Amino acid sequence: MSTDAQMLELAIKQAEIGLAEGGIPIGAVLAVGDEVLGVGHNRRVQMGSAIRHGETDALEEAGRQSAKTYAKATMYTTLSPCHMCTGAILLYGIKRVVIAENTTFMGAEDLLRDNGVELVHMESEHCVQMMTDFIAANPELWNEDIGE
Repeated sequence: MSTDAQMLELAIKQAEIGLAEGGIPIGAVLAVGDEVLGVGHNRRVQMGSAIRHGETDALEEAGRQSAKTYAKATMYTTLSPCHMCTGAILLYGIKRVVIAENTTFMGAEDLLRDNGVELVHMESEHCVQMMTDFIAANPELWNEDIGE
Protein backbone atom coordinates (compact mmCIF):
# COMPACT_ATOMS: atom_id res chain seq x y z
CA MET A 1 0.00 0.00 0.00
CA SER A 2 1.37 3.44 -0.92
CA THR A 3 2.04 6.13 1.66
CA ASP A 4 -0.83 8.18 0.20
CA ALA A 5 -3.24 5.26 0.62
CA GLN A 6 -2.01 4.55 4.16
CA MET A 7 -2.34 8.17 5.27
CA LEU A 8 -5.75 8.47 3.65
CA GLU A 9 -6.84 5.38 5.58
CA LEU A 10 -5.87 7.21 8.79
CA ALA A 11 -7.94 10.20 7.67
CA ILE A 12 -10.91 7.92 6.95
CA LYS A 13 -10.60 6.40 10.43
CA GLN A 14 -10.72 9.95 11.82
CA ALA A 15 -13.89 10.65 9.81
CA GLU A 16 -15.45 7.48 11.20
CA ILE A 17 -14.51 8.53 14.75
CA GLY A 18 -16.19 11.89 14.17
CA LEU A 19 -19.34 10.19 12.90
CA ALA A 20 -19.40 7.85 15.91
CA GLU A 21 -19.13 10.91 18.20
CA GLY A 22 -22.22 12.43 16.55
CA GLY A 23 -20.27 14.83 14.37
CA ILE A 24 -19.67 15.39 10.68
CA PRO A 25 -17.62 12.57 9.11
CA ILE A 26 -14.63 14.44 7.73
CA GLY A 27 -11.11 13.45 8.74
CA ALA A 28 -7.61 14.68 7.98
CA VAL A 29 -3.95 13.86 8.51
CA LEU A 30 -0.94 16.15 8.22
CA ALA A 31 2.20 14.18 7.40
CA VAL A 32 5.71 14.47 6.05
CA GLY A 33 6.39 11.26 4.17
CA ASP A 34 5.32 8.45 6.46
CA GLU A 35 5.66 10.57 9.63
CA VAL A 36 2.29 11.68 10.98
CA LEU A 37 2.44 15.18 12.46
CA GLY A 38 -1.23 15.41 13.39
CA VAL A 39 -4.59 13.77 12.86
CA GLY A 40 -8.00 15.31 13.23
CA HIS A 41 -11.66 15.22 12.41
CA ASN A 42 -14.48 17.70 12.18
CA ARG A 43 -15.40 18.58 15.78
CA ARG A 44 -17.77 21.49 15.24
CA VAL A 45 -20.66 19.63 16.85
CA GLN A 46 -18.66 17.95 19.60
CA MET A 47 -16.84 21.14 20.67
CA GLY A 48 -19.44 23.73 19.70
CA SER A 49 -16.67 25.18 17.51
CA ALA A 50 -16.98 27.47 14.53
CA ILE A 51 -13.63 26.41 13.04
CA ARG A 52 -12.76 22.81 13.97
CA HIS A 53 -12.93 21.17 10.55
CA GLY A 54 -10.88 18.04 9.89
CA GLU A 55 -7.94 19.94 8.42
CA THR A 56 -7.84 22.63 11.10
CA ASP A 57 -8.12 19.95 13.79
CA ALA A 58 -5.15 18.08 12.29
CA LEU A 59 -3.16 21.34 12.17
CA GLU A 60 -4.02 22.02 15.80
CA GLU A 61 -2.91 18.55 16.86
CA ALA A 62 0.34 18.92 14.89
CA GLY A 63 1.14 22.05 16.88
CA ARG A 64 3.63 24.64 15.77
CA GLN A 65 5.86 23.51 12.94
CA SER A 66 8.64 25.25 11.04
CA ALA A 67 8.00 26.70 7.59
CA LYS A 68 10.41 24.07 6.22
CA THR A 69 8.30 21.29 7.74
CA TYR A 70 5.04 22.67 6.34
CA ALA A 71 6.65 23.02 2.91
CA LYS A 72 7.43 19.27 2.93
CA ALA A 73 4.06 18.24 4.38
CA THR A 74 1.00 16.74 2.74
CA MET A 75 -2.53 17.33 4.00
CA TYR A 76 -4.70 14.24 3.57
CA THR A 77 -8.42 14.91 3.76
CA THR A 78 -11.54 12.86 3.22
CA LEU A 79 -13.35 15.77 1.56
CA SER A 80 -12.35 18.61 -0.75
CA PRO A 81 -11.15 21.49 1.49
CA CYS A 82 -13.54 24.39 2.08
CA HIS A 83 -12.34 28.00 1.75
CA MET A 84 -11.39 28.19 5.43
CA CYS A 85 -9.28 25.04 5.31
CA THR A 86 -7.83 26.08 1.96
CA GLY A 87 -6.79 29.35 3.58
CA ALA A 88 -5.02 27.47 6.38
CA ILE A 89 -3.26 25.21 3.87
CA LEU A 90 -2.08 28.27 1.93
CA LEU A 91 -1.15 30.23 5.06
CA TYR A 92 1.19 27.49 6.24
CA GLY A 93 2.66 26.80 2.80
CA ILE A 94 1.52 23.19 2.51
CA LYS A 95 2.24 22.30 -1.11
CA ARG A 96 0.41 18.98 -1.50
CA VAL A 97 -3.15 17.89 -0.68
CA VAL A 98 -4.55 14.39 -1.14
CA ILE A 99 -8.35 14.38 -1.36
CA ALA A 100 -10.49 11.27 -0.88
CA GLU A 101 -13.50 12.72 -2.68
CA ASN A 102 -14.99 15.90 -4.11
CA THR A 103 -18.28 14.48 -5.38
CA THR A 104 -20.44 15.48 -2.41
CA PHE A 105 -18.68 18.84 -1.95
CA MET A 106 -16.31 20.75 -4.21
CA GLY A 107 -14.15 23.00 -2.11
CA ALA A 108 -11.71 25.70 -3.17
CA GLU A 109 -9.58 23.41 -5.32
CA ASP A 110 -9.04 26.06 -8.01
CA LEU A 111 -7.65 28.42 -5.36
CA LEU A 112 -5.25 25.74 -4.18
CA ARG A 113 -4.11 24.97 -7.75
CA ASP A 114 -3.78 28.67 -8.59
CA ASN A 115 -1.39 28.97 -5.63
CA GLY A 116 0.84 26.10 -6.69
CA VAL A 117 -0.59 23.35 -4.50
CA GLU A 118 -0.49 19.86 -5.99
CA LEU A 119 -3.85 18.07 -5.68
CA VAL A 120 -4.13 14.30 -5.76
CA HIS A 121 -7.63 12.82 -6.07
CA MET A 122 -8.09 9.31 -4.69
CA GLU A 123 -11.80 8.96 -5.57
CA SER A 124 -12.85 6.96 -2.50
CA GLU A 125 -16.29 5.42 -2.97
CA HIS A 126 -16.36 4.71 0.78
CA CYS A 127 -16.01 8.44 1.54
CA VAL A 128 -18.61 9.40 -1.07
CA GLN A 129 -21.07 6.94 0.49
CA MET A 130 -20.27 8.05 4.04
CA MET A 131 -20.90 11.71 3.15
CA THR A 132 -23.96 10.97 1.00
CA ASP A 133 -25.55 9.03 3.86
CA PHE A 134 -24.64 11.73 6.39
CA ILE A 135 -25.99 14.60 4.26
CA ALA A 136 -29.26 12.73 3.61
CA ALA A 137 -29.72 12.05 7.32
CA ASN A 138 -28.53 15.49 8.56
CA PRO A 139 -29.17 18.16 5.91
CA GLU A 140 -29.50 21.04 8.40
CA LEU A 141 -26.25 20.17 10.16
CA TRP A 142 -24.46 19.77 6.83
CA ASN A 143 -25.77 23.11 5.56
CA GLU A 144 -24.61 24.77 8.79
CA ASP A 145 -21.14 23.28 8.36
CA ILE A 146 -20.71 24.53 4.80
CA GLY A 147 -22.36 27.89 5.43
CA GLU A 148 -25.63 27.53 3.56
